[in-house]
Amino acid sequence: MNRDDQRLIAECLEGRTEAFGGLVERYHERLYNTVLRLLDHAEDARDVVQEAFLSAYQSLESFKGDSQFFTWLYRIAVNTAISLKRKQKIVLRLHTGGEGGAAEPTDHSNVSKPGHGIEMAEEEKRVHQALSRLSPEHRAVLVMKDMEGRKYEEMAETLGVPVGTIRSRLHRARLELRELLLQKQDQTHKG
Repeated sequence: MNRDDQRLIAECLEGRTEAFGGLVERYHERLYNTVLRLLDHAEDARDVVQEAFLSAYQSLESFKGDSQFFTWLYRIAVNTAISLKRKQKIVLRLHTGGEGGAAEPTDHSNVSKPGHGIEMAEEEKRVHQALSRLSPEHRAVLVMKDMEGRKYEEMAETLGVPVGTIRSRLHRARLELRELLLQKQDQTHKG
């Protein structure tokens, strides 16, 4: 484990709570970017990150130090994000009578070539729409592996499932995403 993290954790456990602020400062942006990819909603991502830090702070005594502090924190945040996604899906079904009516994510990319930018924005929008239709478990493994380049073992530890389950979920998630993108492409060409 990072020595600076160890020092900050030890100080915090000794009652100097401001030391935890150093950990928040160090990992907030990185954690927020991950959670934002999972949730596609800035306010929800901020809430989940805040909840993850609060949970980590309250459980700091249970942190064993056999992994990196960020890995432990990341696991808390990803699981919190997955739980939120599940709750939102249930609420969405209740409000829309079972039909998915989620708003499309906004594209904030800055590209220099207008033609290329529009094309890339449309492609990104298609991928985000397809990702938003995946289950929270499938979306999490896709984001972790294909967007963040995480290792299977790290993903398994974070999500608390065997590596085989990660591989299986990832395979199914990629197939499902591909199918969703092909459906969308067929609809675009027909319309």
